[in-house]
This record gives sequence, structure tokens and C-alpha cells, in this order.
Amino acid sequence: MFEYFPENYTWNLAVMSALNRGGVILEVDEACRPLKEAAIKNDNFSQQAWYESWKKVAERVEALGAAHEQAGQYLSAGRKYLRAGIYYLLAERMLNHRDPRKVQTFRQALAIFRKGFQLRKEPVEWVEVPFQGKSLPALFSKAPVKGKAPCMVHFDGFDITKEIIYQSTAEEFRRRGISLLIVDHPGVGEALRLRNMYGGPDTEKAASACVDYLEKRPDVDPARIGMMAVSLGGYYAPRAAAFEKRFKCCVAWGAIWDFGFNVTNRLAGQGEKSVPHWADQLMWVFGKDTVEEAAQVAKQLTLEGVADKITCPLLIVHGENDRQAPLWQAQKPIDAAVNSPNRRLKIFTLAEGGAEHCQADNNSMAVDYMGDWVAEILGGDPKGVY
Repeated sequence: MFEYFPENYTWNLAVMSALNRGGVILEVDEACRPLKEAAIKNDNFSQQAWYESWKKVAERVEALGAAHEQAGQYLSAGRKYLRAGIYYLLAERMLNHRDPRKVQTFRQALAIFRKGFQLRKEPVEWVEVPFQGKSLPALFSKAPVKGKAPCMVHFDGFDITKEIIYQSTAEEFRRRGISLLIVDHPGVGEALRLRNMYGGPDTEKAASACVDYLEKRPDVDPARIGMMAVSLGGYYAPRAAAFEKRFKCCVAWGAIWDFGFNVTNRLAGQGEKSVPHWADQLMWVFGKDTVEEAAQVAKQLTLEGVADKITCPLLIVHGENDRQAPLWQAQKPIDAAVNSPNRRLKIFTLAEGGAEHCQADNNSMAVDYMGDWVAEILGGDPKGVY
């Protein structure tokens, strides 16, 4: 993986997130260049420095977009707004959730993404999925096909958002004739930050609500709905598919067999962390007051006794050099999914690229592979619809 900060995996992961989602290397360097010493210290002051530097770049790029917008150059404006949105999200990523600037900056990101999508005429809708008397915020990316299209429900992971996923996957899935419903489900993104909706093991409940919603849309084929998720979503998606039988396929973008194992290791100082303040993030995601309580919830996130209930085609995508989830976390669920009629494990190697966690070193490897597989399973078009 390209490592701007050789001593700081968490920050490198964020740098690659920017580059994989439309960030410009000059702007990324502008944000990172003042942080080299802070990357080594990696303390709370370092996280503050990261936030301030990335937010400064986000504001500068947003101002460039505003100038284009004022001049009526909407495509140029929207392009810069979308980059600014990514930079805002990566700025707030390093803040503790107790810092009020986190929600403030997240709101800025949501607003600028909306402007960017609208000015660039992206085929996306902001939708609300009814769920347990509330609703889940989601983005619906519409495939350009006549009639009813196949659609994947796309959940997040431990620490990302629907906007980041949209920037990674939506275009390539649309090109293959597949719509996406990208959802901030309980425990992540807007659902967590703005609605205090906390995560748990029973992800099939939120996933079922998404199917209910999609079945009512005239542009979605209810017989061709699948489930996918990224990172911790390597548990979320297979769990949902095991208990929600309306899903016709399942994709785990990065495998998780036993999240309790990961949590035990992280709390013991072993393995790489995706975000700083990791224990606080764990408590926040699950809505618990202590690390011990949150760890007890995490132990329930296991595919033991679950994977064998998956009865639809299953794809697991993993990296050979995943530093957050070892390879056995990918092999065990594929071995256990004995009732899946079509199960496939794709390991991206160091030689081909995409070998890091959720292909952070080269997102396109995973997106292309998953998109082609889903198109074949659900009746999209791997040759492209445009």
C-alpha cells in the first residue's frame, strides 16, 4: 500500500480512501505535508492537527467550487464539491465522537455532497427507509435501464458512510445495469451521528426493512435484490442474507468471521486500527457506556452457526495482506456456508494488488470483481449498459 506515513497505518488508510474516491494527489499532499512529525507522535494533539489540516484543504477546494458555481460552471463546481466532501469526512474521521466539531463537520460534508451530486446531475436520490418507527438515511443510485433493474442493498462497516461508498462503487455498478441502495444503518454514518441509532448483531432487521422499501419501488425488480457490505460488513451482509431469504445473492467486501476476536486483539494492542480512539468508537457504535459492555456486544457478531443458513450465492472478497482481519476470517465463512448453491472466495494477492484491508491499496480491483460477479448472478450486464 502507498504509505505516506510509514509509521501510521490508520492515517495511511485515510490517505488511500481519499485517493480511491476522487481525491487529487496534490491536494492530499497539501493536507498531509504538515503532518509528518505528528504522524510519528500519533497522540491526541496529532489527531487535532490532522483534522485542522484536512478541513483547511476541504474549505479551500469548496471555495474553488463556489467560484465555479457563481460563474455557472456547474460540472466543474460539482466535481470540486465532491472532493471537498471526501476531505471533510476524512477530517472528522480522526476526531473523538465526543468532540462537537465531529458532527458539525459531518453536516458540512453532507451539505457539500448534496450540492455536488445535484450540480453534476448524478442519478442519485436521497431516500428514507422506514425502520422501527424511525427511518434509515440512504442513497439510491439508479441504473440506466428500462423497466425494473436488479438492486444491491449496500451496508457500511465500522467507521465509514454511505457517501464514501457511493464514491467507490455506484458508477461501476450502474454501468453494469445494477442499482444500489446505500444505507447508513444503525451504528454508522448519519444514522449514528445525527440520529443516535446504535448497532448490534441482528443486521437482518435493518436489511429486511430495506427489502420492504425496494419492493415498493417501480424501478426495482423484487426478484433480483442482493445484499453487500464492506469491512465489518463482512459480518453484516452474510448475517442479513442468512435470515432474510428474499436476498438473491450476498457479497462480503472484506471478511469477518468473529468480530469478538478482532475486538479482543485490538483492546490488547494487537492488530492495526482503522480509526484512532478505537475503544471509544466501539462504545459509540454499539451505544454502550463501557468498553466491557461494548466488547460483549462485539462477541455476538460471529458467523458461527449463521453461515450455514445462507442459501443464496455468496462472494467473499479479501486481501492477502489484510492487517485488520487475517485470512482465516475469510476461509471459515466460505467453508461454513455449505448451503449456498454458489460460493466463491476471491483473495487479492500482493502481486496483483488489492491485497490490503478491503482493497484499500487499490479499490478498483474489488469494485470491478464484485460488480462483474453481481451482474452475472442478478442478470446485469458485465459488458456494460453504457
